[in-house]
Amino acid sequence: MDAQFGGRIFDPANAHPAGDASAPRTSLKPIGAVLEVGGSSSRVLLDPAELDLLADSSDVAVAHAGQMGSQVKMRVGSAWLVANIRSMRLDGGDRIVADIDFLGEGDEERLTGRLYKFRRGVTRYPTPGCPIFPVSTLDLKQIYAAEDRAHIEVGNVYPTKDIRAALYVDSMLGKHFALLGSTGTGKSTAAALILHRICELAPQGHVLMIDPHGEYGNAFRTTGALFDVSNLQMPYWLMNFEEHCEVFLTTQGADRQVDADILAKCLLLAKGKNRLAGEIGKLTVDAPIPYLLSDLTQILQLEMGKMDKATDTAPYLRLRSKIDEIKADPRYAFMFSGMLVADSMAAFLARIFRLPGGGKPISIIDVSGVPSEITSVVVAVLSRMVFDFAIWSRGESKRPVLLVCEEAHRYVPNERNADGSSVGRILSRIAKEGRKYGVSLGLITQRPSDLAEGVLSQCGTILSMRLNNERDQAFVRAAMPEGARGFLDSIPALRNRECIAVGEGVATPIRLLFDSLEETKRPASEDPLFSQLWHETGGEDQMLERTIRRWRSQGK
Repeated sequence: MDAQFGGRIFDPANAHPAGDASAPRTSLKPIGAVLEVGGSSSRVLLDPAELDLLADSSDVAVAHAGQMGSQVKMRVGSAWLVANIRSMRLDGGDRIVADIDFLGEGDEERLTGRLYKFRRGVTRYPTPGCPIFPVSTLDLKQIYAAEDRAHIEVGNVYPTKDIRAALYVDSMLGKHFALLGSTGTGKSTAAALILHRICELAPQGHVLMIDPHGEYGNAFRTTGALFDVSNLQMPYWLMNFEEHCEVFLTTQGADRQVDADILAKCLLLAKGKNRLAGEIGKLTVDAPIPYLLSDLTQILQLEMGKMDKATDTAPYLRLRSKIDEIKADPRYAFMFSGMLVADSMAAFLARIFRLPGGGKPISIIDVSGVPSEITSVVVAVLSRMVFDFAIWSRGESKRPVLLVCEEAHRYVPNERNADGSSVGRILSRIAKEGRKYGVSLGLITQRPSDLAEGVLSQCGTILSMRLNNERDQAFVRAAMPEGARGFLDSIPALRNRECIAVGEGVATPIRLLFDSLEETKRPASEDPLFSQLWHETGGEDQMLERTIRRWRSQGK
């Protein structure tokens, strides 16, 4: 292949004739040459004949040279510059033109010409005509070698079978992370794998996971603390005023503001009855002070008696009716039980935040049994407790907390789906400010385009599995750094358990295949095998009877 540069013919195969002291000391021949150079990307010409010769190489990385998503290298001074092939096209005749994105550079070992000490970023750019070489497995081992800092290994680098893919824990958690993928791509298993590896690395850590479908209890039965409506025992008085309004108020518009003013006044009076209120200089309606629901209804009754007209009593009656309804509903007992009035805040935080962890650093909060009307409030309270704990514990020895939110698009929806709930506001705030206080956010979702605008861009590390929806792909593309564009284009073509990882948590953008997880550590998210299960029969009467009994009692 000949390439025309400034009126002279350039043959990459003869770019460095024998005896040239500047020739790279490598056994591999060039496969092309640089055509154009830009700030973060360039355009190169590839020789199809050379690529065909490499296709049968025993080195799997070399055999993949010149393919979409593969890496190439070029020598610039005494360093190797590594780039990723983003797109390819035939440009007349047998010339292949490829767009590449620069990933980083590594030093050249003088005797062997091998690459070592790889680092992200580019200090010197190639010039047009610079020869292009394939990247070998030895090079990939250097590029993806885990640095001497805390990391977890979660899989193998594509297309190799033995080069391990590492995630740097401090960088990944310090600036939040997101795990994305369509249903059925292995997203839940990948999330369990990452959390298992983190727990193994830090058995005294503090991880809180919101599990909306009850999938992860099975995966962390022996290594985590499991909470659901049967043992969560979350005191209602931990709610702030905004969350109280979401639970107790039933009106909209002007009536809602009237009801809110009445609730704030009566709530303050009810909290004031607690002896703890006397120790606080100025009590606020947001302060987590225990109070009795019976005191609140009694105060509402007394305040209602002061009204002159019957029409003025309507807001009081609405509030009393709603509170009495919640007290009487057994589905709300996990939160509004009369047994939860004692000052159990310290014990609750210690249980939920794993302080101390006792070798079980993760709390799985199964909210699948929580009534749908207050699920968002429960998640809001738990998320806000994480954030408030981090704020008010400044000055103490640091205890960073990782908050992992499965089905994140349900809780931090975009403006189109927004319902004005408090959970979206607190999670958005954690995304923007959490890292300052030692709160890390892990978002897991199958619909990134339904997330609130800007939340995904706050995630320093993004792990994207296959996304089938074009709007989701475009949303992720907008949130990812410029240098990862070549990897992004392969997102729709990823196999199950494969992902593209970019950002602070990896040395360089990477395509990896997640490790398979032992059966006992997997979440209960397997797809049903219709062809097999529809051949089974027998025991339907008893199964229906048990199901209806649980259904009617609203229990599991």
